[in-house]
Amino acid sequence: MQLFFVRCDEFFDRPEIYGEHGAAYEDNATRFIFFNKAAIELARRLTPAPQILHLHDWAAALIPVYIHAHNLPFATVLTIHRLAEQGSFWGLDFALTNLPQRFFSLRGVEFFGRLNFLKAGIVFADRITTVSEHHKQEILQPEGGYELDVVLRENAHKLSGILHGADYARWDPATDPLLSAHFEPEKLWGKMICRDALLANLGLAPAPRGPVFGMVTRVVAEKGFGILTPLFDRLLTDDVRLIILGEGDPAFETALAIAARRYPSRFAYRRHFDERLAHLIQAGSDITLIPSRFEPSGLIAMYSLRYGAIPVAHASGGIQEIVQDYDPTLEPSESGYGFLYYGYSSEAFWDSIKRARALFRDRAVWTGLIRRAMEREFSWSAAAERYEKLYRSLVRETEIAA
Repeated sequence: MQLFFVRCDEFFDRPEIYGEHGAAYEDNATRFIFFNKAAIELARRLTPAPQILHLHDWAAALIPVYIHAHNLPFATVLTIHRLAEQGSFWGLDFALTNLPQRFFSLRGVEFFGRLNFLKAGIVFADRITTVSEHHKQEILQPEGGYELDVVLRENAHKLSGILHGADYARWDPATDPLLSAHFEPEKLWGKMICRDALLANLGLAPAPRGPVFGMVTRVVAEKGFGILTPLFDRLLTDDVRLIILGEGDPAFETALAIAARRYPSRFAYRRHFDERLAHLIQAGSDITLIPSRFEPSGLIAMYSLRYGAIPVAHASGGIQEIVQDYDPTLEPSESGYGFLYYGYSSEAFWDSIKRARALFRDRAVWTGLIRRAMEREFSWSAAAERYEKLYRSLVRETEIAA
């Protein structure tokens, strides 16, 4: 595989990609219009020329418009990972695109008087994918469409949901070089070593009887902090430990920092991302909390399962394709390996946490959950087959049209 990078230090030699301290860079329209143009120019110069350009999210979503405007010989696939981030800018920024004025219209790149990169990609891409079948259904509805649901429904004929795969080369507790010890479904002693190391590294008290809860996530409302923070007083009892790694909304960051000071032996919050700590949290946690309002692909659940950190999760997006809710009435081999809740509220979340805590006390049953969870497989092979099928059908259509 060849990799090509677009270099323009004026635009891209910055600490972050899209913005800093919770604010987008003011020149993002200019930066990413330039990026889209550069990517197209690269595609035009490559030999042999690519047949398909696969684009991801708003930052590359103007490319199908340029291809349409200039009748370029490329088919396009747009994958939407985060519909909430749309690349919406002042209408005056349209002049920077150098596109004909007719494209700034209802059937073009205009959306409520603004230049909207993602809407443009949805309208002009040949195919659209999102990262799970359930998330595909969510974004077609008003409550999950972030105002683009009408545009998506108009283009639903070219929309499909393809569940992501997990990167088990980097995330595998049997070989992970960042862990204090390794473990497998039938050899779980290493998980207890990681658990003890995690608590010790963060200065938390040992938890011989209660569960260790972990979260590695962005600290924003979308990830469920609005329903988590009201539960702290109930959650952080003597026998529970909670560890959160991530940054985001300053208001939630402050709430977490205050709670960590209030419960210094039970709760640790680390704002700045640390790769080693992220892996150790997965390995050392008994339970992963995933209260996200929307979880498009559910990658965090895939990794939590592989590391034996049983998910307590809101049944949204890809979570429904990854986590099977525990049902004690079924045979052990079919009884599930997670705890789901469907009503998005603190109380519904708390009910699932209580279910998990109650089962955690039965060590034999809990060990069975861990083993079933770790045996789940979400490799890229299934996703790759679906993408290959999509690519081949698109190439055939392009050849017929030519």
